[in-house]
Amino acid sequence: LYSLKTSQGKGYVFALIEHQSRPDKNMAFRLMRYAIAAMQQHIDAGHEHLPLVIPLQFYHGKVSPYPYEMNWLKGFANPDQAKALYTQDFPLVDVTVMPDDEIMQHRRIALLELVQKHARHRDIMDFIQPLVTLLLTDYTTEKQVQSLMSYLLQVGETDDIEALITSLASSVPKHEDTLMTIAEQLRQQGEQRGIQRGRQEGRQETLKEMARKMMLNGMDQQSVAEVTGLSKDEIAQLSH
Repeated sequence: LYSLKTSQGKGYVFALIEHQSRPDKNMAFRLMRYAIAAMQQHIDAGHEHLPLVIPLQFYHGKVSPYPYEMNWLKGFANPDQAKALYTQDFPLVDVTVMPDDEIMQHRRIALLELVQKHARHRDIMDFIQPLVTLLLTDYTTEKQVQSLMSYLLQVGETDDIEALITSLASSVPKHEDTLMTIAEQLRQQGEQRGIQRGRQEGRQETLKEMARKMMLNGMDQQSVAEVTGLSKDEIAQLSH
Protein backbone atom coordinates (compact mmCIF):
# COMPACT_ATOMS: atom_id res chain seq x y z
CA LEU A 1 0.00 0.00 0.00
CA TYR A 2 1.53 3.30 -1.13
CA SER A 3 0.38 6.88 -1.02
CA LEU A 4 1.39 10.04 -2.84
CA LYS A 5 0.36 13.48 -1.60
CA THR A 6 -0.05 16.74 -3.44
CA SER A 7 -1.71 19.94 -2.29
CA GLN A 8 -4.57 21.50 -4.24
CA GLY A 9 -5.13 24.98 -2.88
CA LYS A 10 -6.17 24.47 0.73
CA GLY A 11 -7.02 20.80 0.26
CA TYR A 12 -5.07 17.61 -0.30
CA VAL A 13 -5.22 14.84 -2.88
CA PHE A 14 -3.84 11.39 -2.09
CA ALA A 15 -3.15 8.62 -4.58
CA LEU A 16 -3.57 5.28 -2.85
CA ILE A 17 -1.89 2.52 -4.88
CA GLU A 18 -2.61 -1.19 -4.43
CA HIS A 19 -0.84 -4.04 -6.26
CA GLN A 20 -3.04 -7.08 -6.82
CA SER A 21 -2.01 -10.42 -8.34
CA ARG A 22 -5.33 -12.21 -7.85
CA PRO A 23 -8.88 -11.09 -8.68
CA ASP A 24 -10.87 -10.09 -5.60
CA LYS A 25 -14.63 -9.69 -5.82
CA ASN A 26 -14.60 -7.24 -2.91
CA MET A 27 -11.54 -5.28 -4.05
CA ALA A 28 -13.47 -2.07 -4.64
CA PHE A 29 -14.80 -2.22 -1.08
CA ARG A 30 -11.28 -2.89 0.26
CA LEU A 31 -10.00 0.17 -1.58
CA MET A 32 -12.83 2.21 -0.09
CA ARG A 33 -11.84 1.04 3.38
CA TYR A 34 -8.21 2.01 2.72
CA ALA A 35 -9.33 5.41 1.44
CA ILE A 36 -11.42 6.08 4.55
CA ALA A 37 -8.51 4.99 6.77
CA ALA A 38 -6.28 7.51 4.95
CA MET A 39 -8.90 10.22 5.50
CA GLN A 40 -9.02 9.36 9.21
CA GLN A 41 -5.24 9.65 9.52
CA HIS A 42 -5.39 13.02 7.79
CA ILE A 43 -8.04 14.33 10.22
CA ASP A 44 -6.17 12.86 13.22
CA ALA A 45 -3.11 14.82 12.09
CA GLY A 46 -5.05 18.03 12.74
CA HIS A 47 -6.31 18.96 9.29
CA GLU A 48 -9.70 20.63 9.06
CA HIS A 49 -11.01 19.08 5.84
CA LEU A 50 -11.14 15.56 4.49
CA PRO A 51 -8.65 14.93 1.67
CA LEU A 52 -9.52 13.48 -1.70
CA VAL A 53 -8.16 9.93 -1.81
CA ILE A 54 -7.92 8.35 -5.26
CA PRO A 55 -7.66 4.54 -5.07
CA LEU A 56 -5.55 3.06 -7.90
CA GLN A 57 -5.25 -0.68 -8.40
CA PHE A 58 -2.38 -2.16 -10.43
CA TYR A 59 -3.43 -5.67 -11.45
CA HIS A 60 -0.98 -8.27 -12.82
CA GLY A 61 -2.74 -11.60 -12.33
CA LYS A 62 -3.20 -14.64 -14.60
CA VAL A 63 -6.93 -14.04 -15.14
CA SER A 64 -7.32 -11.41 -17.83
CA PRO A 65 -8.99 -9.03 -18.14
CA TYR A 66 -9.81 -8.21 -14.53
CA PRO A 67 -13.24 -9.84 -13.97
CA TYR A 68 -14.84 -7.71 -11.23
CA GLU A 69 -16.44 -4.28 -10.92
CA MET A 70 -14.33 -1.48 -9.47
CA ASN A 71 -17.26 0.61 -8.24
CA TRP A 72 -17.74 -0.25 -4.58
CA LEU A 73 -21.45 0.67 -4.69
CA LYS A 74 -22.04 -2.20 -7.10
CA GLY A 75 -21.16 -4.60 -4.31
CA PHE A 76 -24.60 -3.97 -2.79
CA ALA A 77 -27.64 -6.05 -3.70
CA ASN A 78 -29.32 -2.80 -4.76
CA PRO A 79 -26.65 -0.40 -6.05
CA ASP A 80 -29.18 2.36 -6.78
CA GLN A 81 -30.36 2.42 -3.16
CA ALA A 82 -26.75 2.41 -1.97
CA LYS A 83 -25.90 5.30 -4.26
CA ALA A 84 -28.89 7.29 -3.00
CA LEU A 85 -27.87 6.66 0.62
CA TYR A 86 -24.15 7.34 0.37
CA THR A 87 -24.21 10.36 -1.95
CA GLN A 88 -26.53 12.63 0.04
CA ASP A 89 -26.99 13.85 3.61
CA PHE A 90 -27.46 11.07 6.14
CA PRO A 91 -30.72 11.00 8.14
CA LEU A 92 -30.57 13.11 11.30
CA VAL A 93 -32.77 12.88 14.40
CA ASP A 94 -32.00 16.02 16.43
CA VAL A 95 -33.71 15.43 19.78
CA THR A 96 -32.37 18.75 21.13
CA VAL A 97 -34.92 20.72 19.08
CA MET A 98 -37.77 18.23 19.31
CA PRO A 99 -40.68 19.21 21.64
CA ASP A 100 -41.15 16.90 24.64
CA ASP A 101 -44.81 16.34 23.70
CA GLU A 102 -43.72 15.03 20.33
CA ILE A 103 -41.07 12.78 21.89
CA MET A 104 -43.66 11.29 24.24
CA GLN A 105 -45.53 9.95 21.21
CA HIS A 106 -42.59 7.94 19.90
CA ARG A 107 -43.46 4.77 21.82
CA ARG A 108 -40.49 2.41 22.22
CA ILE A 109 -37.84 5.01 21.46
CA ALA A 110 -39.44 7.84 23.46
CA LEU A 111 -37.67 6.99 26.72
CA LEU A 112 -34.23 7.06 25.13
CA GLU A 113 -34.92 10.29 23.24
CA LEU A 114 -36.27 12.12 26.28
CA VAL A 115 -33.32 11.17 28.46
CA GLN A 116 -30.81 12.02 25.73
CA LYS A 117 -32.41 15.43 25.32
CA HIS A 118 -32.33 16.43 28.98
CA ALA A 119 -29.84 14.30 30.94
CA ARG A 120 -26.83 16.58 30.43
CA HIS A 121 -28.64 19.90 30.84
CA ARG A 122 -31.21 19.49 33.63
CA ASP A 123 -31.39 17.79 36.97
CA ILE A 124 -33.09 14.49 36.20
CA MET A 125 -35.43 14.97 39.16
CA ASP A 126 -36.95 17.94 37.28
CA PHE A 127 -38.43 15.70 34.59
CA ILE A 128 -39.13 12.58 36.61
CA GLN A 129 -42.88 12.62 35.85
CA PRO A 130 -42.45 12.12 32.07
CA LEU A 131 -40.04 9.28 32.86
CA VAL A 132 -42.64 7.66 35.10
CA THR A 133 -45.28 8.05 32.39
CA LEU A 134 -43.08 6.31 29.82
CA LEU A 135 -41.99 3.58 32.23
CA LEU A 136 -45.63 2.76 32.93
CA THR A 137 -46.33 2.05 29.25
CA ASP A 138 -46.22 -1.44 27.78
CA TYR A 139 -43.44 -0.37 25.43
CA THR A 140 -40.69 -0.36 28.09
CA THR A 141 -38.85 -3.63 28.76
CA GLU A 142 -36.64 -4.62 31.68
CA LYS A 143 -33.61 -4.42 29.41
CA GLN A 144 -34.53 -0.85 28.44
CA VAL A 145 -34.85 0.10 32.11
CA GLN A 146 -31.39 -1.29 32.81
CA SER A 147 -29.96 0.55 29.81
CA LEU A 148 -31.69 3.75 30.93
CA MET A 149 -30.19 3.57 34.40
CA SER A 150 -26.75 2.78 33.02
CA TYR A 151 -26.95 5.83 30.75
CA LEU A 152 -28.15 8.09 33.58
CA LEU A 153 -25.35 6.91 35.83
CA GLN A 154 -22.81 7.86 33.17
CA VAL A 155 -24.10 11.23 31.99
CA GLY A 156 -27.04 12.27 34.17
CA GLU A 157 -27.09 15.39 36.33
CA THR A 158 -28.61 14.95 39.77
CA ASP A 159 -27.51 15.40 43.37
CA ASP A 160 -28.76 11.98 44.48
CA ILE A 161 -29.04 9.22 41.88
CA GLU A 162 -30.19 6.73 44.54
CA ALA A 163 -33.11 8.98 45.48
CA LEU A 164 -34.04 9.21 41.82
CA ILE A 165 -34.06 5.44 41.38
CA THR A 166 -36.01 4.91 44.61
CA SER A 167 -38.59 7.48 43.51
CA LEU A 168 -38.96 5.79 40.13
CA ALA A 169 -39.31 2.38 41.78
CA SER A 170 -42.11 3.54 44.05
CA SER A 171 -43.95 5.09 41.09
CA VAL A 172 -43.47 2.21 38.64
CA PRO A 173 -44.34 -1.06 40.47
CA LYS A 174 -43.80 -3.30 37.44
CA HIS A 175 -40.14 -2.28 37.26
CA GLU A 176 -39.65 -1.92 41.02
CA ASP A 177 -37.51 -5.07 41.43
CA THR A 178 -35.12 -4.04 38.65
CA LEU A 179 -34.80 -0.47 39.92
CA MET A 180 -34.32 -1.46 43.55
CA THR A 181 -31.68 -4.01 42.55
CA ILE A 182 -29.77 -1.21 40.83
CA ALA A 183 -30.23 1.04 43.88
CA GLU A 184 -28.88 -1.69 46.15
CA GLN A 185 -25.86 -2.17 43.90
CA LEU A 186 -25.19 1.57 44.09
CA ARG A 187 -25.37 1.48 47.90
CA GLN A 188 -22.93 -1.41 48.04
CA GLN A 189 -20.55 0.37 45.67
CA GLY A 190 -20.81 3.50 47.81
CA GLU A 191 -20.03 1.53 50.97
CA GLN A 192 -17.06 -0.13 49.27
CA ARG A 193 -15.74 3.25 48.12
CA GLY A 194 -16.16 4.52 51.68
CA ILE A 195 -14.17 1.59 53.05
CA GLN A 196 -11.41 2.10 50.49
CA ARG A 197 -11.35 5.84 51.17
CA GLY A 198 -11.09 5.13 54.90
CA ARG A 199 -8.20 2.74 54.33
CA GLN A 200 -6.41 5.31 52.17
CA GLU A 201 -6.91 8.04 54.76
CA GLY A 202 -5.72 5.73 57.53
CA ARG A 203 -2.61 4.79 55.55
CA GLN A 204 -1.93 8.47 54.90
CA GLU A 205 -2.12 9.29 58.61
CA THR A 206 0.23 6.41 59.40
CA LEU A 207 2.77 7.73 56.90
CA LYS A 208 2.52 11.21 58.37
CA GLU A 209 3.10 9.86 61.87
CA MET A 210 6.16 7.96 60.63
CA ALA A 211 7.43 11.14 59.00
CA ARG A 212 7.07 13.12 62.22
CA LYS A 213 9.08 10.55 64.17
CA MET A 214 11.79 10.45 61.49
CA MET A 215 12.20 14.23 61.61
CA LEU A 216 12.23 14.20 65.42
CA ASN A 217 15.09 11.72 65.18
CA GLY A 218 17.03 14.14 62.99
CA MET A 219 16.32 12.82 59.47
CA ASP A 220 16.24 15.55 56.82
CA GLN A 221 13.02 16.33 54.95
CA GLN A 222 14.28 15.07 51.57
CA SER A 223 15.09 11.65 53.01
CA VAL A 224 11.75 11.49 54.83
CA ALA A 225 9.92 12.27 51.60
CA GLU A 226 11.80 9.51 49.75
CA VAL A 227 11.05 6.92 52.45
CA THR A 228 7.35 7.75 53.01
CA GLY A 229 6.33 8.88 49.55
CA LEU A 230 4.80 12.05 51.00
CA SER A 231 5.18 15.28 49.02
CA LYS A 232 7.55 18.06 50.03
CA ASP A 233 4.57 20.27 50.90
CA GLU A 234 3.11 17.58 53.19
CA ILE A 235 6.47 17.13 54.89
CA ALA A 236 6.83 20.88 55.33
CA GLN A 237 3.40 21.13 56.98
CA LEU A 238 4.36 18.40 59.46
CA SER A 239 7.47 20.28 60.51
CA HIS A 240 5.45 23.32 61.70
